[in-house]
Amino acid sequence: MMENTEPNTGRKTLRERADEIKPFRCKNLVAVLEEPTDFRNIATVIRNVNAMGVEKVYVVDSRKSLPDDWQDIRERKSLSKVSVAASKWTFVKRFDSTQDCLDHLRSNGYKSVATSPHVKGKASYYLDECDFTEMAKLAVWFGNEARGISEAAVEQSEFCVAIPMFGLVESLNLGTSSGIVLYEVTKQRRAYQSEYARSNRRRKRSVPLPTTIPRD
Repeated sequence: MMENTEPNTGRKTLRERADEIKPFRCKNLVAVLEEPTDFRNIATVIRNVNAMGVEKVYVVDSRKSLPDDWQDIRERKSLSKVSVAASKWTFVKRFDSTQDCLDHLRSNGYKSVATSPHVKGKASYYLDECDFTEMAKLAVWFGNEARGISEAAVEQSEFCVAIPMFGLVESLNLGTSSGIVLYEVTKQRRAYQSEYARSNRRRKRSVPLPTTIPRD
């Protein structure tokens, strides 16, 4: 039997790292991009999603600019370059239309929340005023870079959420806004799933899950 002479560098493989961070991911949380037009923005959101521990990304893509198969999406250089390979470790699914995506979410028990700074006729809250733990399965929608969120997505969402802004600029690009919103959402949901084993608040875990990864 040959000895294993491969030196032990002490560095973890990507698979070991992926297994280590798995308990910290926010289960039943989806980020939805509605008709994004810039691949760099898609890649940035995928990177944000991976970094924050969001479970999945759905992309409404009526122009069919993305392939249908997840494996093909993972291998798109235009995505992997900007996302710093996060696209290879993030589940991404595309839909032909907003309604197709909404129907899929609803059939799987998800409720939607739309991000938009100016919405009339719909309950709208600032990001830090929302409780994102009330919904067991949650999809957070982000609109098109130029047109914003669609009426269909707003009408079929539970409410709208806006980032508080106090400058003359009243909008942020897709990559920045998704990072801010998903940070708040995942922070709340990670703390919640650490304390409660199920979607109701009556059954606490005997030992809370950790909410931060220990440093090496």
